[in-house]
Amino acid sequence: MLAKITSAGLLGIDAYKVDVEVDMVRSGVNPFFTTVGLPAGAVKESKDRVLAAVKNSGVPIPVSNITVNLAPADIRKEGAAYDVPIALGILACRGVIPPEVLQDYLIVGEVSLDGALRPVRGALSIAALVQELGDYKGLILPAQNAAEAAIHGEGFVYPATSLMQIAGFLNGEEEIEPAKVDVEEIFSKEMVWGVDFSEVKGQEHAKRALEVAAAGGHNILLIGPPGTGKTMLAKRFPTILPSLSLEEALETTRIHSVAGMMDEGKALVATRPYRSPHHTISDAGLIGGGQIPRPGEVSLAHNGVLFLDELPEFQRNVLEVLRQPLEDGRVVISRAKVTIPYPARFTLVAAMNPCPCGNLTDPVNVCRCTPPQIQRYRARISGPLLDRIDIHIEVPKLRFDEIRRREPGEKSADIRRRVVRTREVQLTRFKALKRKHPIYSNAQMGAREVRSFCDISPDSEHLLKTAMERFGLSARAHDKILKVARTIADLDASEHIKPQHISEAIQYRSLDRKVEL
Repeated sequence: MLAKITSAGLLGIDAYKVDVEVDMVRSGVNPFFTTVGLPAGAVKESKDRVLAAVKNSGVPIPVSNITVNLAPADIRKEGAAYDVPIALGILACRGVIPPEVLQDYLIVGEVSLDGALRPVRGALSIAALVQELGDYKGLILPAQNAAEAAIHGEGFVYPATSLMQIAGFLNGEEEIEPAKVDVEEIFSKEMVWGVDFSEVKGQEHAKRALEVAAAGGHNILLIGPPGTGKTMLAKRFPTILPSLSLEEALETTRIHSVAGMMDEGKALVATRPYRSPHHTISDAGLIGGGQIPRPGEVSLAHNGVLFLDELPEFQRNVLEVLRQPLEDGRVVISRAKVTIPYPARFTLVAAMNPCPCGNLTDPVNVCRCTPPQIQRYRARISGPLLDRIDIHIEVPKLRFDEIRRREPGEKSADIRRRVVRTREVQLTRFKALKRKHPIYSNAQMGAREVRSFCDISPDSEHLLKTAMERFGLSARAHDKILKVARTIADLDASEHIKPQHISEAIQYRSLDRKVEL
């Protein structure tokens, strides 16, 4: 007997339709269970899980030849999400379920040996596919994934806990209540941070630079001796960024779901992600990869913050792969059989010591590094990568009276209000542009937009020319200065870029200066 079930697979952050066909014929000798259609290891192993789950659900399986086909056959299938469709196909072949009702729903899920359902990756993408196809009554999936899938709408996501519950539902013997979620409630509960900028003592200059970075979407590098608060500042940076829109939250959630990073029962990533990989990470871990490419840290930080502490300690080849996502806002991972793009639009916050020993700018401890040692240390960060970081800011060592100051600093909420107001100015400015990829912040401006929106006076031009010649800045650094100056002017509610805005932007290029002892 033949049974057909519709399921789904994942390719990047998108889901695609997979037709699961199960053929079951009684056999007297040498029974077999064969899965065809380019199954990966977890899919091949599903036969043992499925047979045990069906048997332990109270349905005996006679000695039979079972053939499972996963179409389309030219795309490699991975993961355990095909367990439930295969098991239901066997139940249909045994007469437990009418085969025709299986075509009314798209079904995914992993089964345990006792017939209980376990969660799968990519539920949000699969729910989006069901809505896009529009040919099904709904989506049946494990209860742990229901809240995530229901973000795409109510009334079509049916959460199940066991194989036999699905069988009873398809037979009309049991009701499954469609999953519901309250998106506004999720945002209100999730948008809570455990840290605040008011906890940071001193470092007003660094806080100002971080505010500028947040207001314009600029990448920033914090340079200072150990213990000056660079990591503390970076951890609080997401608290001053604008809140995620629903569209951004959905896209971010899809990436985390595909990567298997969603907590059980969690419906949505409602706050901007903050990723802080260790400096021993590989290039595949940072950018993504694998035989079937998975998203890396740059994609998990999409719409959020990627913090790289001790930047020069990262391997050179690891840092160099950052160029494409910093420039294009996405990563394209190519393998022999597949090419997959992943979104990777994030704000880079990096931190480093000024020299190998860390004491170059320390007013108390003496730096014993030679200029060549310092140059070699800083040369671990290539010029092209450094050019893609808009702001370089020094974080000095705090004085005793600053450390002991009892008055709290400015709260993150107050800074965030200024940042949001500035971002709204930029959105209004770029709204009329007819581009394939829209611009949301000053940092995303191309050369054409820089010429249009970053016009400067003769005084400002003279100031910029002097800095370019003195520090030997590149053309990319020239554009970065103008973009940062545009953001500073927006923060000041100034329509025109003034000399003081250019001056402040130039100060944020500290690594372009020569090492002096």
